[in-house]
Amino acid sequence: MRLFSKIFSGVFTILFVWAALLQYNDPDAFMWYIIYGIAAGASFLFFLGKLNLLIPVVLSFAYLIAAWIFWPDHFEGVSIGSGNIDNIEHARESLGLIINALVMLFYAWRVKVVRALNI
Repeated sequence: MRLFSKIFSGVFTILFVWAALLQYNDPDAFMWYIIYGIAAGASFLFFLGKLNLLIPVVLSFAYLIAAWIFWPDHFEGVSIGSGNIDNIEHARESLGLIINALVMLFYAWRVKVVRALNI
C-alpha cells in the first residue's frame, strides 16, 4: 500500500498542477491556481511523507463546502452543447472540487493509518 500511495500522490501532484495550468483562460483563473496549487502542494507533501493529518482533513472539508457552493442550480451535465454553459461550467468546477476532496480524504486516511500502525 505504501508504494501505491507514493505513486498515487505523485500522479495527483502532476494532475493538480496540470489542472491549475488549464485554468489560464478562465475569468477567475487566479482562484483556481490557488485551489489546485494547494492541492498539488498537499499531494507533494504526502509524497515526501511530510503531510500533517490536519491539512488534508481541513482541505477535504473546504473542498466539499466549495463544491456545494459552486454546484449549479440546475445540473445539465458536463458536455458542451447539452445545456446552459454556466450550469455546465459550475458542474465541472464542483466535480473537480469533489475529486480534490476525495484525494485529500485518502491522504488523511493514510496518514492516520501510518500513525496508528507506527510504520
